[in-house]
Amino acid sequence: VKSIFIQQIMLFGQPVSIRCDVNEYSGPREQDFEWMTSREASGARMKIISTFDASYSHSSLSKRVASGDISVVRLEDNEVELKIAEAKALDAGLYWCQTPSTDSVISGNYEAQVQLIVIPNTLSVSPQTPPQEAAEGSDLTLSCNVTRALTQPTFLSVTWSLKSGATSEEILTLGPQGGVATGAKFARRYADGGIRLVPGKNGLFELVISRVTTSDGGTYECNGTEWTHENGGKWIKIVENTKEMGTVKVIPTVPSYTLTLEPALNPQMTAEPTELACHVTNVTHLPPGGRLGVTWEHTSLPGEAPQTSHHIGSLDGSGNLLLGSMYTDRLRSGVMSLTKVQPNTFKLQIIRTQEIDMGQYSCSVSAWSVNSQGDMVKIAEYKSSPMTVRWDPKRPSLNVVAKRVREASVGGATFEMSCTLTTENLGEAGYSVLIQSQESLESNVRTIMTLSPDNVLQHGGATDPNRRDSLVLTKSGPAEFRFRLAGVQLSDRGFYWCDITAWTKQQAGQTWTRATSAESNKVRIDFQENGPSFSIAIQSDDTSVYPSKTAKMECSLSVSGSSPKTDDLAYEVRWFFTRLRGGQTTTQVASVDRFGIVKAEIRNSSSELSVERRDTHTYLLNIFGTHDSGEYYCVATPWYLSASTGAWTQAGELMSSRVFLTVQFAGMWLHLNFVIFAAGVGLFSLVLGLVCAHCCCRNTTHTPRSRNKLMDLEMD
Repeated sequence: VKSIFIQQIMLFGQPVSIRCDVNEYSGPREQDFEWMTSREASGARMKIISTFDASYSHSSLSKRVASGDISVVRLEDNEVELKIAEAKALDAGLYWCQTPSTDSVISGNYEAQVQLIVIPNTLSVSPQTPPQEAAEGSDLTLSCNVTRALTQPTFLSVTWSLKSGATSEEILTLGPQGGVATGAKFARRYADGGIRLVPGKNGLFELVISRVTTSDGGTYECNGTEWTHENGGKWIKIVENTKEMGTVKVIPTVPSYTLTLEPALNPQMTAEPTELACHVTNVTHLPPGGRLGVTWEHTSLPGEAPQTSHHIGSLDGSGNLLLGSMYTDRLRSGVMSLTKVQPNTFKLQIIRTQEIDMGQYSCSVSAWSVNSQGDMVKIAEYKSSPMTVRWDPKRPSLNVVAKRVREASVGGATFEMSCTLTTENLGEAGYSVLIQSQESLESNVRTIMTLSPDNVLQHGGATDPNRRDSLVLTKSGPAEFRFRLAGVQLSDRGFYWCDITAWTKQQAGQTWTRATSAESNKVRIDFQENGPSFSIAIQSDDTSVYPSKTAKMECSLSVSGSSPKTDDLAYEVRWFFTRLRGGQTTTQVASVDRFGIVKAEIRNSSSELSVERRDTHTYLLNIFGTHDSGEYYCVATPWYLSASTGAWTQAGELMSSRVFLTVQFAGMWLHLNFVIFAAGVGLFSLVLGLVCAHCCCRNTTHTPRSRNKLMDLEMD
């Protein structure tokens, strides 16, 4: 069992609270406790109160227990608290807390002891009344006498506080350990020496506030507190006493100074810089540590309806920049700036002055002082006479001229157009370009492509995604842009022009501001679709061949006019045959379509055919084992990708002249007779040799074969 306090010092009439808990026990979770007391350690113990026995109290204490002056409160299953509502002198002594053991084996400590000391209240707080008025910037001394009768080892602390209205702010506390603690609003002034303690004698404590400000005015209080210190290191407050010292009014001293606003740079035209200087002279009565701040204001020119004023920005006494709502972006981007270049000179700078900046400017300079909480507060403010910033505005102008660089006279050609611009009263600028077109002067306008002032290229909604590689828009010079359209089609015919906008920047890295814009004259694309022209021819490597030989028929085509690219051209080629010279009845023998698929027709012939493509315009028919004499010719259908429409187009069918192929059979019979004669001579020689061998070499005498010996070798 343990109690929280080893020794406790209390004043007469104050409440007493002693806690007791038990740990490392077995048995039920809820434990019971008994309290006893004795004047001396060796004296008899008097029963006070129990958690489980209502008749436990000694007769001398039963009335106090019954009235609730003495009670026990259960805090946890294993913790209780003994309470005495009002401590009396006879309550001083030793107190024991006991708990009956619920363990199966007795072990450990089942009681704990604490000493209670009851002392009289001898704390005295006697403040000295401060002056009712103090001049701003002077020093204020707050004196307070705090004493007590030292009957026990107790300690004192002194606290000064300032009450203003319903709120009270702690200024400084001394003790009880001898250390100093300051209120949050006075910590900086104490660290800077603006608040200090002056040592005194016989319980006298003095607090000096230097350079008081108007915020130091109010009612001051002095608090004295008596403390005791436990062996465990905890400080216990015994008693405290707070006395009101008096009310102090700080008489303000208003600073005085003269303002002069003059232009350091006065713009004569748009985009020139502006610089205004606000000089502060003849400064008097500025409190020690005081500072100056500035507020800039812009008012529209007289005669403008309505004439309005706007807060540009300000610098407070701590140098913080406060931005006006209309000028936030320009001040943050650095286009405008507020600076303090000398201790008593403030400047407003505009890097590129715009027409909206014309008007009247004024500066208001404020004086700031440090209050009692260490904060900067405004104590005075003066405004300068207005100064007018104005010039004769010259509107920027832009002129754009478009001219044709390359003419597109046929489909598939390249069209190129340049746009040259001239400016006035514009200065350094960036340009955005829109290439626009329309089929006729009454039709809708289409945007082909755009180029931003940051040279970001984008295609318009009227651009076919498959043709974007054919479109080019570049900046070809400081004041020239070029647009190029490769492979023009019929759908591209119409009018083209440039829509150019000039943009300016306040400074590098900032956003663009629109200055002016203009459209160029219109340039027309106009051509007629003529298409390419084709021709066909056929030829053979030999017009007379022997049977079983290979004959070759070459069908060649040519193109003239607006020749398409090789990849944009294909042919369908067919070969025909007739046995009669000039015959009208023909038979198709082979074909190849424009995709390169070859087809040989079924016919009553032993000849085999193949088709070979030598190049884009030449096709070769090979006839293997030729047996048929007759006329051959080819028919071709050209296909080309039209540069005007972008689609595959079928041209007219072409028919070649005819080539007669003769097969020479006479030479074939001569060759065959020679072969038959040679075969007959060979056969006759073979028969003659066999007859001679049989008649001249055979043995006529016959010798029987022995069955007991090896067979004799004989040969016919």
